[in-house]
Amino acid sequence: MLDRVAYPADLRNLSVEQLKQLAEELRAETVDAVSTTGGHLGASLGVVELTVALHAVFDTPADRVIWDVGHQAYPHKILTGRRDRIRTLRQPGGLSGFTRRSESEYDPFGAAHSSTSISAGLGMAVAHHLRAEHDPSYRERNVIAVIGDGSISAGMAYEAMNNASVAGPGASRLIVVLNDNEMSIAPPVGAMSNYLSRLMSSRQFLGLRDLAGKVARRLPERLERTAKKAEEYARGMITGGTLFEELGFYYVGPVDGHDMTQLVPILRNLRDADDKGPILLHVITEKGRGYRPAESAGDKYHAVARFNVVTGEQKKAPPGPPSYTSVFSRELVRRAKLDDAIVAVTAAMPSGTGLDAFARACPDRFFDVGIAEQHAVTFAAGMATEGLRPFCAIYSTFLQRAYDQVMHDVVLQNLPVRFAIDRAGLVGADGATHAGSFDINYLGCLPGMTIMAPSDELELLHMTATACAFDAGPIALRYPRGNGLGLALPEEGTVLEIGRGRMVREMGRQAGREKGGIAILSLGARLAEVLKAADMLAAGGLPPTVADARFAKPLDTALIEQLARNHAVLLTVEDGAEGGFGAYVMHHLARTGLLDTVRFRPMTLPDRFIDHNTQDAQYHEAGLDAAAIAHTALHALG
Repeated sequence: MLDRVAYPADLRNLSVEQLKQLAEELRAETVDAVSTTGGHLGASLGVVELTVALHAVFDTPADRVIWDVGHQAYPHKILTGRRDRIRTLRQPGGLSGFTRRSESEYDPFGAAHSSTSISAGLGMAVAHHLRAEHDPSYRERNVIAVIGDGSISAGMAYEAMNNASVAGPGASRLIVVLNDNEMSIAPPVGAMSNYLSRLMSSRQFLGLRDLAGKVARRLPERLERTAKKAEEYARGMITGGTLFEELGFYYVGPVDGHDMTQLVPILRNLRDADDKGPILLHVITEKGRGYRPAESAGDKYHAVARFNVVTGEQKKAPPGPPSYTSVFSRELVRRAKLDDAIVAVTAAMPSGTGLDAFARACPDRFFDVGIAEQHAVTFAAGMATEGLRPFCAIYSTFLQRAYDQVMHDVVLQNLPVRFAIDRAGLVGADGATHAGSFDINYLGCLPGMTIMAPSDELELLHMTATACAFDAGPIALRYPRGNGLGLALPEEGTVLEIGRGRMVREMGRQAGREKGGIAILSLGARLAEVLKAADMLAAGGLPPTVADARFAKPLDTALIEQLARNHAVLLTVEDGAEGGFGAYVMHHLARTGLLDTVRFRPMTLPDRFIDHNTQDAQYHEAGLDAAAIAHTALHALG
């Protein structure tokens, strides 16, 4: 069956039985493809039947389907003309792991951060309606937002639903499909999870509702209003009412998301319904459905490396140095056992940030707030006002979502909230959507913010200890994805002096035409590449001075001035966007007049997004590997 489907239009004459067979083949194809590429498997397996049913019922791509979050969209990609490329998923030059507008007309919105689909979908629905009002020949589109149960824990989803009820007739073609699998990345948390569980266990009322609706539409207008009120009252008695209906949505469900005989007719009814207003369809699915190793896994195979399809065994890299995340986690747990004031907050990423270990060691001081970064930051600020020492562990790319809270609720009040910023710099297969490119820029411009960036795992150990001890105001600690260098680690970290860098290599005698030679000031984990570049330069008779800034803010101005006065060329190297650490250094040199006497060259990420690839290949493309650093130094020296 799957071989006969190149695009969704090929589904529309198939029977329900044929669609069931197609779903089984699509599931097998998804498992086989991800086994060769790695990626987000569990979420995609859970929506196979839903994907088939949506494309069979709705006129995509004219009707818009938005997947939230986009890592549940692998079956969607297979059905929408990309099956021949599905084994390039997350590979260099291949398909994105998320939906992407530039990749296919079937991807109407790029969704790689969660909880955006209802807002975007409402905007699309209103736009279609306004266009139809001005152009009678234009057919209004259906807009379907498929949002996971984890994604609906974020405030943005409720802001959108709250607005949909008053957005006018344009919202009447909006259908929100709540994919409730009781498992986003980590087990879902909070009142919404409990509420959905209660809805699941309540008696279904689809038959009563459909009958009442059909009867009411054939009554005179006054009686129809009365019948509608009676229907709502009856539904309330049966189910206890729903939050979604209070928000103005016509609630349907819960529905078995793996039963094609339920899904297809219900979706057809919703497609053809008139004057219902925005609709919420609640479907129950199982993450990892249909693949036994994924079904039995605690995290439902959320993200996997390449694996053996038969056994489910993942092909892990040989043991190596500990990851930066685990080094941070180890020191934080050790300190927390000695200091009852240390608490930890994460936004639905306990394992990704390493705080799962903290949760086991100090369960009463660990808080997973769901996908709600804004709340996480202000929640931590509140704890800081009462003398606790909160750590907010959030990926760099996700902390962007809470920028106003960082500025207004933490920095403006000078509260000692610790920001553990994981995935700083480029991140590999997740691509530009998850790259931590901007945190130095958006935090560095805030008065009173302290920013540390370790060059290796030993420095990270020390900086975690430093953050634990720092009570003078907000402090951020940014560190990369991946493993450290394999350095020996002591039992505990040492508290560093704030704003003080370190000299790594002193310049030897140089044979160049100019006296003074080259100095390289590195911030963060690019130091290993800087040292490789230094070896290249030394082999050419130009051994440079190498320094580790440690702090993007406050700057070690004494170290910067020393390097500028004693060298002809000064490079700064960082794994962040233009306008970050190098800009801060340049401003200081300009203010002191030293910019007039030294050839200064800042090396940053380029002013464009870098697509998914290996991290090494991404940094090569960015011009931040050893060869590029050495070339820049030689070119500046002349």
